[in-house]
Amino acid sequence: MGRVFVLNLEGEVYSCKYCGTHLAVSEDIVSKSFQSRHGKAYLFNKVSNVTLGEKEERLMITGAHTVADLYCVQCGSIVGWKYEMAHEKSQKYKEGKSVLERFKMSGPDGSNYWGNHEEHAVGGSDTDDV
Repeated sequence: MGRVFVLNLEGEVYSCKYCGTHLAVSEDIVSKSFQSRHGKAYLFNKVSNVTLGEKEERLMITGAHTVADLYCVQCGSIVGWKYEMAHEKSQKYKEGKSVLERFKMSGPDGSNYWGNHEEHAVGGSDTDDV
């Protein structure tokens, strides 16, 4: 295996809660109104220090999407997913954007979000609120 190169971000940084690797900055947030299996999730224009998993079809609250899981480049934890393709016209704005699960990252102030473990959605979920 090769050397892992990690980009250190500046500003209000969201980090992997497991290893502290920088994932995104607050200025790249598109929406904080998304939902995941573990609770809140944020839609970002750009994320860093992640690798993409295999593309797959997922049925979410807002319809079918082609997505790829996002893995932290440092520790390998799944931290969210990337929208590769939206099948419904109203959802096209998500294409190329990434969702990071709040449960799996530390906020800019170092806080963790514990989520609601009673609400679990099969196959992930999202919302239309942008």
